[in-house]
Amino acid sequence: MKYKAMTAFAALAISAPMLFAGGADDDTLSIDGEVMISKTAAPAHMAETGIDTIISGWHFREDDTQAMQTDTFDNPGMIAVDQAIDAWNTVEGTAEKSCASCHEGPESLAGVRAVYPKWNAEAGEMRTLAMQVNNCRTEQMGAEAYKYDGAQMTAMEALISVQSRGMPVNVAIDGPAAEYYEKGKEIYYTRYGQLELSCANCHEQNYGNYIRADHLSQGQINGFPTYRLKNAGLVQTHNRFRGCIRDTRAETFAVGSPEFIALEVYVASRGNGLSVEGPSVRQ
Repeated sequence: MKYKAMTAFAALAISAPMLFAGGADDDTLSIDGEVMISKTAAPAHMAETGIDTIISGWHFREDDTQAMQTDTFDNPGMIAVDQAIDAWNTVEGTAEKSCASCHEGPESLAGVRAVYPKWNAEAGEMRTLAMQVNNCRTEQMGAEAYKYDGAQMTAMEALISVQSRGMPVNVAIDGPAAEYYEKGKEIYYTRYGQLELSCANCHEQNYGNYIRADHLSQGQINGFPTYRLKNAGLVQTHNRFRGCIRDTRAETFAVGSPEFIALEVYVASRGNGLSVEGPSVRQ
């Protein structure tokens, strides 16, 4: 009898790991005095999900973690931004160019982060921000590509993201992007691993509930790259995707893979209307 009870409890723990409702607070996210759009009406294409309001992951964090993001000088992710500024001005590659050789300054990229992933008509492919950075490095500078989710790439993404901070996410899902949106949507709702969990199980059906002593958010990525206190470093979007799938005890897709590119298109579009926050701070 005792064995049966323990087995039943174990089954319950796997089938329903999210417990104890909490939820998003009603605080206002303001970074250096600039108010962010951290809650807004869900985009029209999310109507079928039943979610009326999309909410930044910032609202699900503890007060001290939230406070770190509201002041640029307290945000540990800004260290990487400073490092990326040095890289921006560093001449590399056979073309003997730097980022500064083609762009007036990082501020010239205002608005870029808000629309990525983005279809590149000339190349005939969907590009993430990381892909675009590496294309510039290899094709314009003649330099080696950064590791897709390495520290150098993540720092450069953070630098580019800061230029769009406060601007609303506006990722296109029509035209050539529609195929990627649909594929990403399929992945989002597919159950993976021994725990048989999908992205939706946590971030759509159970956001606001506890898992591992932390609140589940809606899984919005408008704040990426994000400084995770748990990792003591910046984390890039595909790196986080990989971690989530591994948490289901499944074999994960590779960073930069077609599957994760499609998933990024879909997940990013779920945050259309929220402000770009990167680099954000999360637990």
